[in-house]
Amino acid sequence: MQPKSPTESETEMVQVVLPNDANPLGFILGGTVMHLIDIAGAIACHRHTRSLLVTAAVDDLQFLHSIKVGDLIILKAHVTCVFKTSLEAQVDVYSEETLTGTRQLTSRAFLTFVAVKSDGSRSAVPPLIVETDEQRRVCDEARARREMRLKRKMAALEGAATT
Repeated sequence: MQPKSPTESETEMVQVVLPNDANPLGFILGGTVMHLIDIAGAIACHRHTRSLLVTAAVDDLQFLHSIKVGDLIILKAHVTCVFKTSLEAQVDVYSEETLTGTRQLTSRAFLTFVAVKSDGSRSAVPPLIVETDEQRRVCDEARARREMRLKRKMAALEGAATT
């Protein structure tokens, strides 16, 4: 498999926040933001793997600021680290005031996707070219998140087996 650069997976989605996306206070629903984060992360990972994918996990999702009706929601995603059959994408979410152009980071999440074949079995993913110190740091952080996530998964499975 041909290794790929993180820039090959870069994805940007933009849409206006409409009233049907909002709560009674006029801010975008958290579930809508999560839905868009999943889509942006999946697109970035599809660009890297060129395969079918399923979402396996979402880590560190925080809502830092609200986004109001009429603002733009901008999602920027890219692959941060690759494992054998899975990979992680970082998705940064920004709001942009349409009249002023003022932007602010509103959310960040790390999503793990698993590459699958049409029969549901896992498939290998292409390696990621990690060249800069920043890319290495981000990939190391992804490995640490993966290790913690797998420990939590094992603990949950053990807990479920005893009930």
